Amino acid sequence: MPQDAVLIVEDSPTQALRLRLLLEERGYQVTVARDGKEALELLEKRSFPVVITDWVMPEMNGIEFCKAVRARPDRDYVYIILLTARGATEDMVDGLEAGADDYLVKPVDAAELVARLNTARRIIDLQASLQKKNEELARLTVVDPLTGAFNRRYLNERLPGTIRRALRYRTPLSIVMCDIDHFKRVNDAYDHLMGDEALKAFAEILLEAIRKQVDWVVRYGGEEFVIVLPDTGHEGAMEAAERYRKETARREIRRGDIRIHITASFGVATMEPGAEQRSIRMEELVSAADRCLLQAKDTGRNRTVGTIL
Repeated sequence: MPQDAVLIVEDSPTQALRLRLLLEERGYQVTVARDGKEALELLEKRSFPVVITDWVMPEMNGIEFCKAVRARPDRDYVYIILLTARGATEDMVDGLEAGADDYLVKPVDAAELVARLNTARRIIDLQASLQKKNEELARLTVVDPLTGAFNRRYLNERLPGTIRRALRYRTPLSIVMCDIDHFKRVNDAYDHLMGDEALKAFAEILLEAIRKQVDWVVRYGGEEFVIVLPDTGHEGAMEAAERYRKETARREIRRGDIRIHITASFGVATMEPGAEQRSIRMEELVSAADRCLLQAKDTGRNRTVGTIL
């Protein structure tokens, strides 16, 4: 729905037509509802940044409508202009306290209405900008700034719930713990900037390979990463880890004139659904993957080892 979409809530066909023509002449896209109930139904189906509503209407009046709009959780903000023939201060206060953002006294002056709509546009734009910044700040608290993978805090917050859902619905869940082989040698042979390039390239390989909106990658610490694979059994997780491993060994990492290759080791732990599946804690699942990772390193590195809990 474009930003210039306006919903008019007015039971008088004459008043509704007058407002509609006035706004459409100025480029607004107008939809009309006959009362508050119809307007709420429209808001459930479509997004309207601005609503102009009459105060006195059948079924649901303007005050009740404002309260109903503000009671809706997790919805885009709707800027409400209340139209009323009442000019008393206490009436205006009642309207604003009910959730209206602004009001106009009938008969509506065209220039004043356009001015109020311009104010609404500024506020809506500011609110959208603030929401975007808040979402970005929230994202930064759970994302590793170097690699773009999630951080350990995100793992600690999300993985327990993922495990509970897998146990409840008896679906498999796998995690892959992986570590760049001989990472210290990269830093020692070149510098930490080359080490950062290796970390970013490794994370990029993992992020490119996972199922979008399903799997997720976490930088667990240093050169160690965890990939969470919901609804993935042991065979599928082992195949996925092998894809990650082979692509890591194949990829060339560049910084300036420097060209290097890295390898990585992978440990896979899987919760398979069973008739009497026992409760499994996050620490137990992560530890199982970590033991497999250590075994992969102890037996030659650049390989995948897995287990089923």
